Amino acid sequence: MKTDAYRSIARPASAQIKVSGSRFLAEALPAADEGEVEHHLERIRKREYGATHYCTAFRIGIDAEIFRFNDNGEPSGTAGRPILRQIEARELTNTLVVVTRYFGGTRLGTGGLIRAYGVAASEALDSAGVVVEVISEHLYVSFDYDDTSPAMHVIDQFSAEVLESTYSDVTELTVAVPRSRTEAFEVAFVDVLGGRGAVRRA
Repeated sequence: MKTDAYRSIARPASAQIKVSGSRFLAEALPAADEGEVEHHLERIRKREYGATHYCTAFRIGIDAEIFRFNDNGEPSGTAGRPILRQIEARELTNTLVVVTRYFGGTRLGTGGLIRAYGVAASEALDSAGVVVEVISEHLYVSFDYDDTSPAMHVIDQFSAEVLESTYSDVTELTVAVPRSRTEAFEVAFVDVLGGRGAVRRA
C-alpha cells in the first residue's frame, strides 16, 4: 500500500562506544542511492585506515525497497544485521549506518558483537534525529473561470498544494497531491466539473 510520507535521518551524526578494549565508531549518514553509499564508505575507509572492520547497513527508496548489510569479516550475522535492525526499528529509509571497529585484543563472542554493533548504531541514529518527508505527485489541471469554485473545492478537499498557476480564459494549475490520493483526485475532479475540466500527470 502506498504511503504519503517516509522517514529519514534529519542530519548526519556519530557515536562511539568502547567494549572490552575495542572501539566502535558509528556514523549515520543520508544516502539516496547506492552511489552515495559507496562514496561515504570509501571516505570513511580512507579516514579510518587503521580500523579492523567497516560494517554497514542501509535502506534506500521512498518505500525502503533497497536494503543491504555487510559484516565485513565479522562472524556472519553479528554486525550488519544488528545495524540494519536499528534502521528498521525506526522505520527509516535513505539512511546508511557505518560502524568502524578498532579491535582491542579481546574477543567479544557472538552475543557481545551483536550488542556492541547494535548499541553503537542505535546511539548514532538517536543523535541523527528523524525528519518526515511528504510524498506527492504533480498533476496539471485546467478549467474555465466559471468552474473555479468547484475546481478549488476538489483541490482543498484532497489537501493538494498549488505549485504553479496561469490565469486567462482557462485557468491552468500544477498541483501536488498526496501520493495515495492521486487516482481519487483525478476521478473527483472530472466528476465535479462534469467533464469540462482536464487533469493529467505531470
